[in-house]
Amino acid sequence: MEQLHSIWAPLAENGRVKEKEPGQLIYLQDTRAEEFYYIVSGTVKCFISSSDGDERILTFHHGGELIGEASFFDRKPRVSSAVAVTRCKLVAVDRPRLEQVFALHPSMAVSMLEYLARTIRLLSSHVDSAFLQADKRIARHLLTMSSGADGSMRCTHEEIGASVGVSRVTVSRVLGEFDRQGWIKTGYKSLKLMNRPALEHFLQQDRDAVQNR
Repeated sequence: MEQLHSIWAPLAENGRVKEKEPGQLIYLQDTRAEEFYYIVSGTVKCFISSSDGDERILTFHHGGELIGEASFFDRKPRVSSAVAVTRCKLVAVDRPRLEQVFALHPSMAVSMLEYLARTIRLLSSHVDSAFLQADKRIARHLLTMSSGADGSMRCTHEEIGASVGVSRVTVSRVLGEFDRQGWIKTGYKSLKLMNRPALEHFLQQDRDAVQNR
C-alpha cells in the first residue's frame, strides 16, 4: 500500500519512480551519495558490512520514509548499504530537486533536520548497544524509530531482532512485558508507543546506577 500522507510526499511529486525487486541493491556502502531516496512503498533494509564480510543490520525502513540522506548531506561516502526486502517503489532526490521542494515547503527543512538528528542517534545507539541487556537494546531501538503522530510504528519482531542482535523469541517476550507495563501497544506488524517517558526512564536506569557508583 502506498503511503500517500507522509510528510515527505512532496519529494516524490512529479518524480520518476524506480522499482526494486526483493534482494536488489539500492545503494552501496562507501560509494558517493549524489542522491537520497523517498520510499513510496515497500520495505528496505539498511546494513553495514565489515572488511571480512560480516553484516550488521541497522534498521528497516518502510513506505513514507527516507533512506541515504545522511551521507547525501555531509557529501561523504555512504556509511551503509540498502537493499529491497520486498518489492519497492522509490523516488531519487538530488540537490536541485531538494532545493525546489524546500522553496515550496519551507517548513520541511526543519523536519529534515529532526530526521537527520534521529538518524545520528540511531547510528550512535549501535556503537554502545553491545553493553546493554536485550530489553534495554530493544527499548533504545523503539525510541529511535520513526513514528506517526499517534506514536504508531510499522515493524515486525524479526526486524527489531535483526536490528538489535537478539532472537525473535526474545523480542516477543520483551515487547509483551512492555505492553503489560502500558508503555507500548502491540499489533499486527506494528506497535504504538503509549508512554515514551516511561520507556526513556527504563533505559536511563542503568546509566544512573553507573553514575552513582
